[in-house]
Amino acid sequence: MKALFQLKTLSVFVYAILMSSMLMAQKEKPASPHLGVKGTVAGANISIRYGSPYVKGRKIWGGLEPYGKVYRAGADSATTFTTDKAITVEGKALPAGKYSFFVIPVEKGQWTVIFNKTAEQWGAFEYKEAQDQLRVMVTPKKHAMSESLTYVITKKGFSMDWDKISIPVSIK
Repeated sequence: MKALFQLKTLSVFVYAILMSSMLMAQKEKPASPHLGVKGTVAGANISIRYGSPYVKGRKIWGGLEPYGKVYRAGADSATTFTTDKAITVEGKALPAGKYSFFVIPVEKGQWTVIFNKTAEQWGAFEYKEAQDQLRVMVTPKKHAMSESLTYVITKKGFSMDWDKISIPVSIK
């Protein structure tokens, strides 16, 4: 009888520990939350889906994200950019559709912004330049510190803001 009582007590104790650990795990913030923004620019409905990494005291540009290499412009899966109408990006035509979005940062000068036809891909590991729909050059701007990577859609286009850099992209 005593052994049966001890077994029941142990079972309740183990169950309580498992439930509390599951509840705690659900409250933890992901390292790079997956976010999205939507807006209307030049009559087109635009949406951007991305993983939002944090600076966490690291050197981002020229460090974590090396200069001269294709960057997925977010964390985890490649960032996706969707437009329901044909638009003009930095003066060049981009048909309606869903694209993966990449940038190539450089230490000085203009950055390359890429809209790639393979929308769903993991990071830039499978990136193929031959699948680029559009490449344009943009001038980065200094920006107030942004701990997490953030996309902002405005009436004139959108920007990718992270660390102390903003990458503005104009749309017409």
